[in-house]
Amino acid sequence: MDFGFDPTTEELRASLLDFMDGHVYPAEPVFREQVARLDDRWAWDSAPVIAELRAEARRRGLWNLFLPGEQGAGLTNLQYAPLAEITGRSGSLAPAALNCSAPDTGNMEVLAMFGTDEQRERWLKPLLEGEIRSSFAMTEPDVASSDATNIATRIERDGDDYVINGRKWWITGAMNPNARVFIVMGKTDPDADRHRQQSMILVPRDTPGVEIERGMEVFGYDDHDHGGHAEMSFTDVRVPASYLIGDEGDGFAIAQARLGPGRIHHCMRSIGLAERAIGLMCARAEERVAFGKPVAAQGVVRDWIAESRVRIEQLRLLVLKTAWLMDTVGNKGAHTEIQAIKIATPTAVQWILDKAIQVHGAAGLSQDFPLAEAYAGIRTLRFADGPDEVHKNALARAELRRQADGRERS
Repeated sequence: MDFGFDPTTEELRASLLDFMDGHVYPAEPVFREQVARLDDRWAWDSAPVIAELRAEARRRGLWNLFLPGEQGAGLTNLQYAPLAEITGRSGSLAPAALNCSAPDTGNMEVLAMFGTDEQRERWLKPLLEGEIRSSFAMTEPDVASSDATNIATRIERDGDDYVINGRKWWITGAMNPNARVFIVMGKTDPDADRHRQQSMILVPRDTPGVEIERGMEVFGYDDHDHGGHAEMSFTDVRVPASYLIGDEGDGFAIAQARLGPGRIHHCMRSIGLAERAIGLMCARAEERVAFGKPVAAQGVVRDWIAESRVRIEQLRLLVLKTAWLMDTVGNKGAHTEIQAIKIATPTAVQWILDKAIQVHGAAGLSQDFPLAEAYAGIRTLRFADGPDEVHKNALARAELRRQADGRERS
């Protein structure tokens, strides 16, 4: 068993780490200032520093690293994992600089896997070039979206068109006017088998009947530097039938294909966020004095630091194993591990962020450090791509079945 990185990954890691130190971290305050001055602050990718970072990332060959095959960088999941982790240290800026930010990554994967030639030319190509943004509209306010078969939005055939009616919310990136297209999940046949009722369809932003109702906040943060989260309505929205992705009834299967890589990418980046939190926690603990000695000398703080390191190392190994399985036996074969990392990562990183905030004192709650906003963001991952409880239930069901099969064979 070899825990080292291959030469390609080592070369990309070195370039990316240099890019982060020399370009991304110094650009963070510049990015915030530029976004605040935009006429539309939701249009974060219009900040001039983004274009500068993207040009440098492309020059270094750090562009579209997430996407395997000829359309992307051709990396495996195992090769991409340590790179995604590094970008997670600056989650608002680094993934965007490399054109590796959600939800565009998942949408590009959907179009690459399931889109027609026409769909790829019209939407995938500009997404790969970073010319436009996109959103994925699945979650709804009126149903428990933890069960995707609950989705109530209707996609009904009418001649050469489909007509869409429904409401969506928590649609990441949709507040950004540069999100030019939405992948919308809805029901085309409510009477079909429960996993064949749903379909996915492309809806351009400027289609009549598409309305952005409001931006959603997370613990008071509006996440404008990611394009926000929107509540949307679709009222008699009419698009050509050729905008359907795959066939009618393929929506649930496409969603599962999309969410597997999305879940592991979130986990990869979250480990990077935790690494940055530990760095901030240690620096703060060493520079502050309380009760006559550095905070770093307090036993409880040392316990938090040690426990943080243990949790990160455990997570990283599980994520790398999952990436390796996805490469060798496919997403279906790695299903158990994908569920496990989705359960373990947000909870562990949330704990680490909480301790980092505690070490910083009241400053940890403020805008002077990135910890409070990061805490709000990581808390959303216990819902995004499926809540903890759904993954635990499925994982337990699979484990019970595996154990029962083992008893029968013995």
